[in-house]
Amino acid sequence: MYTVWYRLLSIVVAVALFATTSAAALAAEPQDIVDIAVADGRFTTLVAALTAAGLVDTLKGAGPFTVFAPTDDAFKKLPEGTVEGLLKDIPALTKILLYHVAPGKVIAGDVIKLKTLGTLADVPVSFKVSEGKVMVGEAQVILTDIVASNGVIHVIDTVLLPPQ
Repeated sequence: MYTVWYRLLSIVVAVALFATTSAAALAAEPQDIVDIAVADGRFTTLVAALTAAGLVDTLKGAGPFTVFAPTDDAFKKLPEGTVEGLLKDIPALTKILLYHVAPGKVIAGDVIKLKTLGTLADVPVSFKVSEGKVMVGEAQVILTDIVASNGVIHVIDTVLLPPQ
């Protein structure tokens, strides 16, 4: 009788450990770029713009992508009415958003070695390092290497506008 209960208890413990380990493994899986941006809370304007432009599925795709993600504060630096105007001009909004996305996964150590990088807007973005600051166009990179399941996010303090 003791052996039967011992085996039964061993099975229950093994199942419980497996379930706990599986749940922890699922919770630890990296999120995609969009999920990270939504969960972070500093990118509500970016997420709203991606949604309006129909780019959410693209950035939830396999990638890999490198995203230079402007914060809500970066969007506030734009002249008054700019965001609202762009939300009404989806082609212009889409081009601006795609100017923030590069194909491939480019980590910070690689970014500082680059002069330019092609974007999904078919317009390259430029880089420079000055006084210990990494600049992407006119934006300063303020946080690097937020790793997602489908690429990497670098946080920037200014919205990038492609050259005319």
